[in-house]
Amino acid sequence: MNSLTNLFAEIPAEPPEELFQTLLHAPGVRIERIVSFGHASPEGFWYDQETAEWVLLLTGGARLRFEGEEPIDLRSGAFVNIPAHTRHRVEWTDPSQPTVWLAIHYDSA
Repeated sequence: MNSLTNLFAEIPAEPPEELFQTLLHAPGVRIERIVSFGHASPEGFWYDQETAEWVLLLTGGARLRFEGEEPIDLRSGAFVNIPAHTRHRVEWTDPSQPTVWLAIHYDSA
């Protein structure tokens, strides 16, 4: 039997690092919860992932930058699809509250 869980449960007040938690992993898809609290990608670092990623910002605020483009600001409810191998980085997350993301990584082929 499946147990009931909550995306907002067990969020640390101020995690020292971004918290990545896999919620579901099945062939072709991985769903994870990410909790940021003022975290950002290291200077000069770019994500370049093998899979596509659909990201929904549940709470907080964040700024993403795609290589060669102006940054975009995300607030609660905003979502973005990131094709595989699209270089991107997290420029900023709100330091005054937890920023909770739902990220769905999927094979796009």
